Amino acid sequence: MLIVKDLFVLLVAVEALFIMFLEMFGTQTEMARKAFDLSKEYLATKEAKSSMANQGLYNGFIGVGLLYARYGLSGSASYHVQLLFVGFVVLAAIFGSLTANRKIILTQGSPAIVALLLLLFVH
Repeated sequence: MLIVKDLFVLLVAVEALFIMFLEMFGTQTEMARKAFDLSKEYLATKEAKSSMANQGLYNGFIGVGLLYARYGLSGSASYHVQLLFVGFVVLAAIFGSLTANRKIILTQGSPAIVALLLLLFVH
């Protein structure tokens, strides 16, 4: 079960980094348009590019934070920082599903919720 827990934490980190790249560098792609359910015209605006890049930066912090917590820290510090960052993703997914797009709870929230439960119950 420890391997499954680590895989889910890694999945959440990789997903956050993928979202970062999409938001920062891929706003003009069809993949970004579909992923974020936004129009091509909107994504082409300066305001959207700036806002998406800013959001992407925060997703990058989450991804790097999780990787650092898992592979750069040890013991209780590793556990608590993983819990913190996965908790951030769960909260962001809940908020995003309520305010932006309901599918966020499934796409971004599901792996994070599983990772959070595994962190809480598998030591």
